[in-house]
Amino acid sequence: MCFLRRPGAPASWIWWRMLRQVLRRGLQSFCHRLGLCVSRHPVFFLTVPAVLTITFGLSALNRFQPEGDLERLVAPSHSLAKIERSLASSLFPLDQSKSQLYSDLHTPGRYGRVILLSPPGDNVLLQAEGILQTHRAVLEMKDGRNSFIGHQLGGVVEVPNSKDQRVKSARAIQITYYLQTYGSATQDLIGEKWENEFCKLMRKLQEEHQDLQLYSLASFSLWRDFHKTSILARSKVLVSLVLILTTATLSSSMKDCLRSKPFLGLLGVLTVCISIITAAGIFFITDGKYNSTLLGIPFFAMGHGTKGVFELLSGWRRTRETLPFKDRVADAYSDVMVTYTMTSSLYFITFGMGASPFTNIEAVKVFCQNMCVSILLNYFYIFSFFGSCLVFAGQLEQNRYHSIFCCKIPSAEYLDRKPVWFQTVMSDGHQQTSHHETNPYQHHFIQHFLREHYNEWITNIYVKPFVVILYLIYASFSFMGCLQISDRANIIHLLASDSPSVSYAMVQQKYFSNYSPVIGFYIYEPLEYWNSSVQEDIRRLCSGFTAMSWVEQYYQFLKVSNISANNKSDFISVLQSSFLKKPEFQHFRNDIIFSKAGDENNIIASRLYLVARTSRDKQKEVIEVLEKLRPLSLSKSIRFIVFNPSFVFMDHYGLSVTVPVLIAGFGVLLVLILTFFLVIHPLGNFWLILSVTSIELGVLGLMTLWNVDMDCISILCLIYTLNFAIDHCAPLLYTFVLATEHTRTQCIKSSLQEHGTAILQNVTSFLIGLVPLLFVPSNLTFTLFKCLLLTGGCTLLHCFVILPVFLTFFPPSKKHHKKKKRAKRKEREEIECIEIQENPDHVTTV
Repeated sequence: MCFLRRPGAPASWIWWRMLRQVLRRGLQSFCHRLGLCVSRHPVFFLTVPAVLTITFGLSALNRFQPEGDLERLVAPSHSLAKIERSLASSLFPLDQSKSQLYSDLHTPGRYGRVILLSPPGDNVLLQAEGILQTHRAVLEMKDGRNSFIGHQLGGVVEVPNSKDQRVKSARAIQITYYLQTYGSATQDLIGEKWENEFCKLMRKLQEEHQDLQLYSLASFSLWRDFHKTSILARSKVLVSLVLILTTATLSSSMKDCLRSKPFLGLLGVLTVCISIITAAGIFFITDGKYNSTLLGIPFFAMGHGTKGVFELLSGWRRTRETLPFKDRVADAYSDVMVTYTMTSSLYFITFGMGASPFTNIEAVKVFCQNMCVSILLNYFYIFSFFGSCLVFAGQLEQNRYHSIFCCKIPSAEYLDRKPVWFQTVMSDGHQQTSHHETNPYQHHFIQHFLREHYNEWITNIYVKPFVVILYLIYASFSFMGCLQISDRANIIHLLASDSPSVSYAMVQQKYFSNYSPVIGFYIYEPLEYWNSSVQEDIRRLCSGFTAMSWVEQYYQFLKVSNISANNKSDFISVLQSSFLKKPEFQHFRNDIIFSKAGDENNIIASRLYLVARTSRDKQKEVIEVLEKLRPLSLSKSIRFIVFNPSFVFMDHYGLSVTVPVLIAGFGVLLVLILTFFLVIHPLGNFWLILSVTSIELGVLGLMTLWNVDMDCISILCLIYTLNFAIDHCAPLLYTFVLATEHTRTQCIKSSLQEHGTAILQNVTSFLIGLVPLLFVPSNLTFTLFKCLLLTGGCTLLHCFVILPVFLTFFPPSKKHHKKKKRAKRKEREEIECIEIQENPDHVTTV
């Protein structure tokens, strides 16, 4: 190997280039030996993956178990809201609140909730009989343990010019039944049974009361409707698999019955499938629990695995037919597996970061862990199982067997005597091959289309301005979408769209969005409640809220009774002996914690209830309230916490945007580090990072414009977009950088001809496989479809439109390759002249 020093190039640059070439040649040599090993022992590499799949696949069926805790999945694992809940629960345990209002404020517990909606234009208050019948039916349910009943009105119309805000009519009424379980396993089981009966009862009552619409919800409804997506998507996933199998089979076929590889396309998709089954078995053996977010793993793994399959097929087509089939397999491995190894490593590293303890969302962590296992097995199955299939197919081709019927292909003389249909079925392509075509694989319809039509069109000087305009439009919409990213994620968007939970949430948002949920205001340290300055601080903190407070009621009681309680002893004495003994104020006993030191009583903690006035965008305003109150708990003299069970899920919003951005940033840095030693020209790194960033930002911006929320599914899709873009752009860019043609245009044509077929086959199969997701009535699958469609579309746009044009404008330059070829041509002419002088009677061309 000879390294020529470019004039003016520093010595360090020469050493770096030598190092990169040595590493690249070493990896190619390793992959070549791996290909030889597989080609010499195909039965072994075919049997081992099959045995693993059977073993772990059966284990997956026996150990399948769904995840039952939705909060654990989609709420942050470590959040301030969970700490606040723990503190609130320790101060005011559930068993101390027997049957009072808002008694289980710090935990959702078991409950049944129903909204009764009157027809348009009617007044629900005039249908009291139907409401009371529904209420009595719930109370008469077997095993019912009602803690309290909270009534709310929705769609309220007030009496005009009414000073006391009298209600004229209302469209809906909401009734909530809370169950007391106290954390007991037996009572929790009874509560679960009661909730099931409650939902059945609401469906039965809906049939009886046609004049009222009933929308019910129970504590298990969110989990049930979240898991329902997987049940609805089973048949659609199978349809997706059939579509991908069909597309892969057809795209791997040719008219040439000898060189056509339809079964290899089919076996390539099945290879990815059995690797996913094996990964699922390992997941369940290690006590993993299934959840609906894992529905995206087959599509993620298929997008990467089939890319390796189609690249190996393209690599096989680029090998020389005169070589033995074992050497052809080794050459295909040497050509393809270096890049595929690098992209698989990036998948593993990127999703490995998502599975690290730094990820605070359990659903993302579980998905990334499973994805890492799938990528490793995917890589192993591609070079072993599919490699063995490639060996057997190569042996059939070398022995001139038909690629479908596996019979000997007859000679041309024999075919000439047969009918046309027989010649069409059994032709090996000799008649189509002209004298100047040395590679019969060029007759593959995708490769023929790219070589004869598309490459010339996309590099046409008149097409390039339109491509530049197209990219400016793409960048503008992407940038506009990125500016509109907001924290709008909602757990409802992860549920089946036709589920009762979604219907209930829509009605509640429409008619009961004027007020926030009841927020618990917990004062967890002793205060001088009798001090006027402390009273003023409490009023100031509660300003802007509708407060349900024992403090305000007590102050009003003292004022009406004309009692003076300006010191500690009088304040606590009147509170215990008079105020809390009145029937209308007895429920406040559960909101005050007293302690006794000798003969002196103290108030060590208390709680209040706050309700904020909100508009239609209720969730966003509640988050703003939470973000304003929390800092005040640290800056004010009163130490307090605020909590509502929904806050546990709302802490997810701040993390939803930062997690994918951080992972994408680390991924880009890893791309730079890993490819620096594999690409001879440093500008290849620059173009790869630039392309991946453009695709990532494009998908992020366009999905925002398409009303896709930043939930755990879209986060995972953004992580996948980064790797999918690298998977397809890297081979194209590496081939362009290493090409030795005279001009950039010729280099990009060569790159598209070499890798365009595999890219188009994979992206087409990937996008066609997404179509059945449209017919799954679930918000989760809609999000998955939108994000993956944008991922495939943006990647295809960059590989076939943007990069082929922009690479002809900008570096790397190909002038030094032109100079080298001129020098070689001049040297060849000199050698020929010398031989003519030495032997004028005979000229030999060297």
